[in-house]
Amino acid sequence: MDLSVKIGKMTLQNPILTASGTFGYGPEFRDFLDLDRIGGFCTKGISIEPRGGNPAPRIVETASGMLNSIGLENCGSKAFLEKVMPQIRNVKSAIIVNFYAGTEEDFIKLAEILSTDKRIDALEMNLSCPNVKKGGSAFGSNPELIERLTKAVKNVTDKTLIVKLSPNVTDITATAAAAESGGADSVSLINTLIGTAIDREKRTFILGNKIGGLSGPAIKPVALKMVWQTAKAVKIPVIGIGGISNLEDVLDFLIVGAKAVQIGAWNFINPSIAAECADGLEKYLRQRGETLNELTGSIKE
Repeated sequence: MDLSVKIGKMTLQNPILTASGTFGYGPEFRDFLDLDRIGGFCTKGISIEPRGGNPAPRIVETASGMLNSIGLENCGSKAFLEKVMPQIRNVKSAIIVNFYAGTEEDFIKLAEILSTDKRIDALEMNLSCPNVKKGGSAFGSNPELIERLTKAVKNVTDKTLIVKLSPNVTDITATAAAAESGGADSVSLINTLIGTAIDREKRTFILGNKIGGLSGPAIKPVALKMVWQTAKAVKIPVIGIGGISNLEDVLDFLIVGAKAVQIGAWNFINPSIAAECADGLEKYLRQRGETLNELTGSIKE
């Protein structure tokens, strides 16, 4: 059974990935699943310099989901390349490094730094960060900026470039088209929805940063709709993210046109879920006598 998926220069052995921010750097999950069984994993977001993240509390449970305000805490690019990569470079699955910055110049610089490691298969550019030179508005809300930034980053890397899109926009197909025009090899969506939670007795916000990103099963219908729209609007591969907690969810995203999926919040509930879905997908297709290509995009409109 051929479950391989081609995204840019990268070939995944199957379409099951894990999402950035929910899988650490990769080694943390070795006690729970065989990393070689999944298509690949996305590291937590890497910045040029180490980052401590937001004040606590950082996580709060919500109905069918969770809000997080980790603040992109990470070890920085130097420590990642020198200390983390030696621990994961021998895995058979794809290594996708999520990266972010606060300025266009730093996005370009960071892409150059990460591209020096030949083992990294792809870079996933997180555009949900605030643009410090534009008053704090997110990079991902401006199609013109997305196209320009994507083109600039693509010019300095030979890696497969995935642009991760925010759902907190008026029209996600416009931002996806901008990434495609800029030369992106793929788009991944959706990143978290913005929300908040309060302590009604104390009359305070629960999260230290007041607002956070909503993920988990609650956002699946929104994500599924946006992936379906985007898969019709662009020619590059779409990677579906948002509320995937079982094989059935994986199938739904593939049916509406996603070439691959990323499992996020559910890694905290069942840390072996990605491997289970990879095995389950193969079993499902064998039982139906169906190929992955036949399944992908098979929605009847």
